[in-house]
Amino acid sequence: MPNIIIVTISLALLFGFLNGLHDSRNVVATMISSRAYSARVALTVTVLAEFSGPFIFGVAVANTIGRGIADPNSISIEVVLVALLGAVIWNLFTWGLNIPSSSSHALVGGIVGAVSARAGAGAIQMDGLLKILISLFASPIIGFLFGLLLLKIVLTMFRDASPRINDFFKRSQLLTALALGLSHGSNDGQKTMGVITLALVAGGYIGSFAVPLWVMAACAGALTLGTAVGGWTLIRRPANSFYKIRPVDGFTTQVASALVVIGASIVGGPVSATQVINTAIMGVGTAERANKVRWGIAKDIITAWILTIPATASLSAGIYWVLVKYL
Repeated sequence: MPNIIIVTISLALLFGFLNGLHDSRNVVATMISSRAYSARVALTVTVLAEFSGPFIFGVAVANTIGRGIADPNSISIEVVLVALLGAVIWNLFTWGLNIPSSSSHALVGGIVGAVSARAGAGAIQMDGLLKILISLFASPIIGFLFGLLLLKIVLTMFRDASPRINDFFKRSQLLTALALGLSHGSNDGQKTMGVITLALVAGGYIGSFAVPLWVMAACAGALTLGTAVGGWTLIRRPANSFYKIRPVDGFTTQVASALVVIGASIVGGPVSATQVINTAIMGVGTAERANKVRWGIAKDIITAWILTIPATASLSAGIYWVLVKYL
């Protein structure tokens, strides 16, 4: 059934678009909230950097997603389609309710659920899955620590500076936002590349797992388009939800987030840019004054962090069971 590969690729690109839509407010919010640059400048820099990210930092994350979760013999195009369907449904649900969920967690859960429904839990490669889970769950903690430490270092370095130092932190955010956009485009764009390539291999359309150039371009474009569309409507909420962002806060948050996400992209660790940025914002706020941060929002992040993989795994397994039983 040749149409199934078209449907699967289309659904994967929709997932990439929703990923960008979901993450847009996080990637550009600190730059806008700190009044460093206008929304137009922030979005332009971000989308250009996001599109370029996968071409600069390679496809290590795509390889992890495509090869590290399940036994290749347990993967079919139907499995990939169901995994994507579960992840997309969850993304739409959490986006509609403004829940700070992770598209990365949703995709991993979707693959685990679909593979388990088709071939049993034994088809899951536990070593590879453990590596992915460690990357997903450790990266927000590292983002928090990096944000906290970097702000303390910056405040120590510039403690005798005049108020004009704020101009430096504002101007510098053009570079830090560029780095953050590159990191987001690289890590998040590669997840969609991984599942499309997985589907192409499973369907016999390519002989081995190697991401084609057209897949890279299409996935980078879908993520970038989602960020551009979502940025205008969601741009201020996350940063201002925690506390009022100053130029030094925006600068430090972007540096901390970019370091974590770029580092993960290089070693092939899929991470949630949404959660890394949010926890970096929290770390920066804590470095100045712990009660400055509105910790109630952190509880929402942790709840989504815990629930997403089990929820999407169950959803995808249920979808696969229904498809097999009734179609």
